[in-house]
Amino acid sequence: MANLIGGGRRPLPLLSTPHKGGRSALTCQFRCGNACAHDVANTTDNAYFGDVVKEALSRRGVLRAGALGALVAGVGVAGAAPALADEPEAAAAKGWTGGGNGGLNFTPVAPSTEDALRIPDGYSSSVVARWGDPVLPDAPAFDFDNQTAEAQAKQFGYNCDYVTLLPLGRDRALLWVNHEYTDESLMFRGYTGGATATEEQIKIALAAHGGSVVEIERAGNTGQWKLVTKGRRRYNRRITAQTPMRFTGPAAGSDLLKTAADPEGRNPVGMLNNCSGGTTPWGTVLTAEENIDQYFVNGDKVPEAQKPYIARYTITTGTPAGNRRFDRVEERFDLAKHPNEANRFGWIVEIDPFDPDSTPIKRTALGRLKHEAANTTLSRDNHLVVYMGDDSRFEYIYKFVSKNRYIPGFDRHNRTLLDEGTLYVAKFTGDSPAAEIDGTGKLPSDGAFDGSGEWLPLVSGDKSYVEGMTAAEVLVYTRVAADRVKGGATKMDRPEDMERNPVTGGVYVALTNNTNRTAAQVDEANPRPSNKHGHVLELVEKGNDAGQRTFAWSLPLVCGDPADPATYFAGYDKSKVSPISCPDNVTFDRDGNLWISTDGNALGSNDGLFVMPVRGKERGHLRQFLTVPVGAETCGPLVSEDQRSVFVAVQHPGEIDGASPDQPASRWPDGDQPRPAVAVVWHAKNKKIGS
Repeated sequence: MANLIGGGRRPLPLLSTPHKGGRSALTCQFRCGNACAHDVANTTDNAYFGDVVKEALSRRGVLRAGALGALVAGVGVAGAAPALADEPEAAAAKGWTGGGNGGLNFTPVAPSTEDALRIPDGYSSSVVARWGDPVLPDAPAFDFDNQTAEAQAKQFGYNCDYVTLLPLGRDRALLWVNHEYTDESLMFRGYTGGATATEEQIKIALAAHGGSVVEIERAGNTGQWKLVTKGRRRYNRRITAQTPMRFTGPAAGSDLLKTAADPEGRNPVGMLNNCSGGTTPWGTVLTAEENIDQYFVNGDKVPEAQKPYIARYTITTGTPAGNRRFDRVEERFDLAKHPNEANRFGWIVEIDPFDPDSTPIKRTALGRLKHEAANTTLSRDNHLVVYMGDDSRFEYIYKFVSKNRYIPGFDRHNRTLLDEGTLYVAKFTGDSPAAEIDGTGKLPSDGAFDGSGEWLPLVSGDKSYVEGMTAAEVLVYTRVAADRVKGGATKMDRPEDMERNPVTGGVYVALTNNTNRTAAQVDEANPRPSNKHGHVLELVEKGNDAGQRTFAWSLPLVCGDPADPATYFAGYDKSKVSPISCPDNVTFDRDGNLWISTDGNALGSNDGLFVMPVRGKERGHLRQFLTVPVGAETCGPLVSEDQRSVFVAVQHPGEIDGASPDQPASRWPDGDQPRPAVAVVWHAKNKKIGS
């Protein structure tokens, strides 16, 4: 029997049917503004892979170079900013081996509907930080029924997502956490919508967005970590929807970014809906703004020339009942009055966690999307590479390659790399006849869903590769540019997190689901219609060099019930694997194992965290490591480099239709109101995770 942490055994509340993909209506409303209920934003006729047969590219090539100094020292994160070893032997010398069974030997956790964080036998867990915990030294203790915006701006924010660690030594570190969105119906008693909310409630929600930097310390000689609660805590910081920021890169100062409050177009305020992210080799955090469309009103009242672009980003028209109505306290959210304000969100934001007085930077060279993440690596010749997904149905996969090279230790130079470079979008081609991709999940005759692909350039500095669009327009309206670019970018099934394996060099993409894909739209990279369970794509660039323009790809994991013939686990015996639905975020341990968190499990059980070796005889042996409480999504995740700790962000516990503070669907983690939180799991005997 797996351990139970939290509310113990209790049945799921008898509430209304979940929305598509297993999410509740509450999650759909507050997280993404009911995106699945809207028409698909991408109405272009770009190809869905097609049946062009191309020779798959060679998957051989040496692994790329170099440890990253402080980021792989002490408590550093496995693969947080991965540059690969010059030779496989160098990776092995660090203990990053990735062979055999992946070093995994634990009894998988069974699917669960319990209101608890369930972990394998022999493991322990605890909460590191929860909504409302003091972040700044003068923050008050959390009081659910007496919240204030002033207090929230000093306390840990609401729904936590991306998690990363930056070392301050062996037993101390900085924890960065994104706060993606707020669910006011669970935060405040009697909440009936943005139109009737008090101004203080709206201000609290603004302050609960953004991110937190907190100092944490190891508990003894274990894998447990806890908040530092005494002393100066000089790095602790809250960033919110009201934090002053600045634009850099080719689009900074563009007319498309200018507003009455910022006529220079260089000083945006705040960040919203920060989903996943990444870290840079110089120790800063990249955090990704995602579903920014839902925060605005009156998108239908912008100038006529802007309306097609507003529609492409599904910006809210009118003032729908579910809108938070931030415009009631900050006029900038009313696009009838400030039509460019929406263009100032949807960016990758760089934050220096080691300088609490620094100004966050929105890096325009990385384009404006519904960004899921921004994970970095280095090319063979030391150019910085950033991988990004656009998390909506039929959207695209992107990467950025810097113009200049990364120079270890030259911090001032390195911090300019994200402002000059080339932004690409991916085009995929299957290598099997179209007739063999029939929507049943049956593998084609060559035994794999696979093929080749290329990165199509969109913009490089001030040069646009998209006919009829300037460089600034490409960067501000990147979705439109990807629709129009010559060669035809490929529509995917909600590309979310995308990260390079620090051992093998393969790039893995979580494709969460797409129930809107029809039988006529299936292709080899998206082989199922009404794809409610999602899949994972593996991409290997030519010569295993992240700077190359061409790549080979395959699908090692097609998710769902293993008993379903439409699922695939890299050829592994499906009677021995765990069921998985809706992959969302990915990370790696030092052995190169792929860890996958899920969002919206459509198999009838709670979301969880899974791990799967990606090479050797155990490739495809997927096992569930934990499940999260009722109504929650598994975010993060993060495996410490010493592989003694696994961090997960438990987002929106209790977010079940019909739930409220007076009738909570979850009481995790403290037995009272549900509070989104970051938890850590470690082996009770201080062994390596997975052993």
